[in-house]
Amino acid sequence: MRREDAAGGLRVALAHIDGLVLMRGDTSETDVAQTLGPVFADLHVHIGRSQDGKPVKISGSKDLTFSNIAREASERKGIELVGVIDCHSPAVQAEMEACLASGDMQEVEGGGIRYRRTTIVPGIEMEVKEEGGGPFHLLGYLPTLAAMKEWTAWLKPRVTNISLSSQRVRASARELQRELLDRGGLLVPAHVFTPHRGLLGCSADRLSDRLDLDGIAAVELGLSADTAMAGTLSQLDAIPFLTNSDAHSVGMIGRECNELLLAEPSFAEFAKALKGADGRHIVANYGLHPRLGKYHTTYCRGCGKAVSSAEATTGGCPFCGSHKLVRGVEGRISQLADRKAAPSEVRRPPYRAHVPLSFFPGIGPATREKLFTEAGTEMDVLHRLPESLIASVAGSKAAALIIAAREGRLDFVAGNGGTYGAIVLS
Repeated sequence: MRREDAAGGLRVALAHIDGLVLMRGDTSETDVAQTLGPVFADLHVHIGRSQDGKPVKISGSKDLTFSNIAREASERKGIELVGVIDCHSPAVQAEMEACLASGDMQEVEGGGIRYRRTTIVPGIEMEVKEEGGGPFHLLGYLPTLAAMKEWTAWLKPRVTNISLSSQRVRASARELQRELLDRGGLLVPAHVFTPHRGLLGCSADRLSDRLDLDGIAAVELGLSADTAMAGTLSQLDAIPFLTNSDAHSVGMIGRECNELLLAEPSFAEFAKALKGADGRHIVANYGLHPRLGKYHTTYCRGCGKAVSSAEATTGGCPFCGSHKLVRGVEGRISQLADRKAAPSEVRRPPYRAHVPLSFFPGIGPATREKLFTEAGTEMDVLHRLPESLIASVAGSKAAALIIAAREGRLDFVAGNGGTYGAIVLS
């Protein structure tokens, strides 16, 4: 089956969202002035290199440029709203200006830069370290390239190298928060529970120890946590959750994402969704199963073995006695939890375990390319297309695994110490 045939079928499919049935791309006289529709959004994608080859995120892929992110998100992944981190870098801003000047991209009235059906929200990741805790990362989003340039001017004297990603900012988190919000920005603590650069993972026990709570737009759960785990912390009850990829390569875009109900993909609509304003809201969080995350379980740097929460209570590694333990997200959340689960009155969007195609055994690069060419985008394959269509392209075994993941029927070996988890085959 050709991709356009599959896409045609999808265009006439009904999307069921929180009991509201929407026909995407279809309007009638009885519709509201702005028809709302579902949008897949990944708000944490890094830039590895600028268009002229200058490094931005040192650990990022050289192919991860501003233009390549836009193409991958729009044409292969099916991600319609992308937060491109590292837009503070002057070299990246030069590429953004070139894309606008050529007509390949256009600025969106509601904020953002559009490439075909995908809108890019300019973003930045910043590192802060305060007394009594380790360094942690904050994500910032701004509506326009002009606003991001103003942010670059404020940031430049406060960092060592304005061209590089995730630089340590010589300012307190609250000062940074105020400056960002004064420019119309949104602030989100990144991968909040991780032992490396997570605010609650390594810096403080409460968000309010570092930031003003009413100036936090959302928190990013990170790859090793889900909504149920985070729901054991009452301090997070009033704050929306985001699940983003933190992609360091093109292929990882969308490995975690969010489904938002918006009138259009734009900065303004994204901001409304986080506030739950005017009918906009987060429909669902699509995140890795926490056991697939590479910091889910505590890890011993002495012997290289995973250590369960129960085994780690002695303080040392039960296998070698070393105290060089990297506390996993599961253990850290257990330390911070003040209840067993969120009460029913704390309503959250569903968290849907999301297994990217790259995690499936037997679905290598060639099969993925065939799926993108003949079936649809990665979001289509993982969440929308019927098993029969997937099987006709990738085979029945691969299709069965994808549907099992979609329905939550897979088991996993937990990740730890920087190594991802894996699917357990029966």
